[in-house]
Amino acid sequence: MGSGQTVAVFGAYGHTGRFVVTELRDRGFVPLLLGRDAGRLQALAASHPGREHRVASVDAPASLDGALKGASAVVNCAGPFASTAAPVIEAALRAGIPYVDVAAEIEANLDTFTHFTDRARAAGVAVVPAMAFFGGLGDLLVTMAMGDWTAADEAHVAYGLSSWHPTAGTVAAGAVSRERRDGRRVRYTGGRLEYLAAEGGLPSLEWDFPAPLGRRTVLGEFTMADVVTIPSHLSIPEVRTYMTADAARDLAGPDTPAPTAVDERGRSAQTFTVDVVVRSGAARRRVVARGQDIYAISAPLAVEAVQRILDGRTRTSGVASAGEIFDARDFLRALSAHISLEEPHSPQLA
Repeated sequence: MGSGQTVAVFGAYGHTGRFVVTELRDRGFVPLLLGRDAGRLQALAASHPGREHRVASVDAPASLDGALKGASAVVNCAGPFASTAAPVIEAALRAGIPYVDVAAEIEANLDTFTHFTDRARAAGVAVVPAMAFFGGLGDLLVTMAMGDWTAADEAHVAYGLSSWHPTAGTVAAGAVSRERRDGRRVRYTGGRLEYLAAEGGLPSLEWDFPAPLGRRTVLGEFTMADVVTIPSHLSIPEVRTYMTADAARDLAGPDTPAPTAVDERGRSAQTFTVDVVVRSGAARRRVVARGQDIYAISAPLAVEAVQRILDGRTRTSGVASAGEIFDARDFLRALSAHISLEEPHSPQLA
């Protein structure tokens, strides 16, 4: 458990930030509530009596330095991460503490690997981007599926969401990403990212998810942060991600409401299936994960990462994706209360 260590949460009052604060508290950590909006911070602190809160801005490095004093680690939940990741990482490096974020933005995650790999390694500080449903979970599943393979020809990550009611943060981050790529779509092929004209929309195809989801129409080249995290440490030249068409329509709909809590943990009714297939020659391996609420599940993913970093259960330092820095199978098994997992050796996956 957390043994009373203080973990700062930047963007603590956001939708995912609140889940992270609760998860930290439940594991015995002391959440330190950080954010840019004093009013929202005070309101959150009132619902968590005894929790310290500090106002900090990414535009004021000194405020971040002051906010991180006494913290053993920081989790960044404040998007868009194109604006927040670099300043908070800089502050974490100055403080000499681990940094974890829940960024789903492809470009922001690329920036983290590009600009901080050497510095974080030299400092001996763990920096783990995309430690969330998109980017982190897919990377862990692909890494587990690889097993003893040192390379593969393809990795496919198919997201079967029952619905997708986006948060305001998701909408804002998506707008920033589209602007950064000039409206182009992106895919990972031939061992590199390609940016393509958006004309004609994304291709659709049928994907056979395991029962009970079954055969569903998905959008191909619905590219998520997995195309950054997976190739960062695995030799796979083709990484493809897919999204159920119904969920993609929810995301794009101008009138789609935000998530609504349906249980005592604040989770929405949304369910997910993540179906991962890796291929090497004629051999294929498959891993399936199921759970509830893509935003809520990011909290145990991020907090498990923090706990393992602070406990020393890591395989490297510096900037690293989840599958590189952690034992993927052990990590996912530790989340059995949140994720139902079908492993490669299971009979139904043979």
